[in-house]
Amino acid sequence: MQGVLDILSSGVHDAKNQLFLAETLLVQAEAEHGISLDEARFAIELAALRLSRVLTAYKLQRGLETLSISMQPVGELLEEAVLINRKHCERLGLSLTVAHQRPVLWPLDRELSLDILSNALQNASRFARSRIVLSAEEREGFLRLAVEDDGAGFDPPPHTAAPRLGVGLFVAREIAAQHQRGGRQGRLSLSNGGALGGAVFELWLP
Repeated sequence: MQGVLDILSSGVHDAKNQLFLAETLLVQAEAEHGISLDEARFAIELAALRLSRVLTAYKLQRGLETLSISMQPVGELLEEAVLINRKHCERLGLSLTVAHQRPVLWPLDRELSLDILSNALQNASRFARSRIVLSAEEREGFLRLAVEDDGAGFDPPPHTAAPRLGVGLFVAREIAAQHQRGGRQGRLSLSNGGALGGAVFELWLP
């Protein structure tokens, strides 16, 4: 098992190094030609982050790593997720807003939860027509973090939505399941026909 993990880790680091080189070349091109390649750099940064999260999910699944759970301000978590994705959405002509309700604090792994929300927002931006809403509320003893858009909804149906979310869905499901408290376990829920009429991505944390 350690051999497999070593190979995965080495591959992730090699890929991240190549992405760093690509980002460096983009920055040079921007300076030399007076152009903006923000979207390309944004994509490279997200790809590097995704590689790291895939390795983390693998470690979690094999019991080789544990979550870093602590009480976190939910509003700040949502605002940071919006901050990361706002420019990208604006370039696509999309409105990205937050609808935050209580609770103020919740026990969770901040970095991994942020990555899940950011990935969900990025996927929503591919399908939304004009609006995306990120929200949080306490429901039935869980923190429900939701990303909704006004697109056409999941296609294929939610229970087979892997083609739309891909690796991000696998990582999110694994991280959600690792959030456990009081005999309850975190989970994901995917559905259509939310308040905006499109897809609804829900992360439920106990």
